[in-house]
Amino acid sequence: MKLSVLMPVYNEEAGLETILRRVDAVPMDKEIVVVDDCSSDGTSRILETIDLPDLKVFRHPVNRGKGAAIRTAISAAQGDAIIIQDADLEYSPEEYPQLLEPILSGRAQVVYGVRDLSGQRPITRLGNQFLTALTNLLYGTHLHDMETCYKVMLREIALRLELECNRFDLEPEITAKIARMGHRIVEVPISYAPRKEK
Repeated sequence: MKLSVLMPVYNEEAGLETILRRVDAVPMDKEIVVVDDCSSDGTSRILETIDLPDLKVFRHPVNRGKGAAIRTAISAAQGDAIIIQDADLEYSPEEYPQLLEPILSGRAQVVYGVRDLSGQRPITRLGNQFLTALTNLLYGTHLHDMETCYKVMLREIALRLELECNRFDLEPEITAKIARMGHRIVEVPISYAPRKEK
């Protein structure tokens, strides 16, 4: 199974090369689809100079938001499954195999990575917990971490989502549409290193 790693980036020069090389090092059939959402720092330069065989880069001429970047990446993806990967080093690409296992074994078509949120600032953690609880109430899901970046699904499902949101409201939109399609979301524990907030 080929995995398409969808990476929206906006002003991520600090950790971009590191995360790209970590994704590239994961031993599986994959492609990395990066969408530079009109970065104004050194992000574009890194993407122009890094030499990775499975890297595809797309650029938005104006900043359109994470949701728009994910739409661009989904339309370009060629893998059997997709995963969303942020560029901020909070998540570990080394865990792709365990996230894909429920799909490969036929137990699921959609998998979410569940974080331990204890390292987040209290207000951020409470916000995540509230949004997850609200999603569960509205859509009959039983999720522990709706806001997780690590959402894995078959590409055919991703294409059927017909996403509309442009910013971070993308997360509940994805979950709501998956629930409406009737897909059960399997959760897999993942490691998580929250970015230090300034």
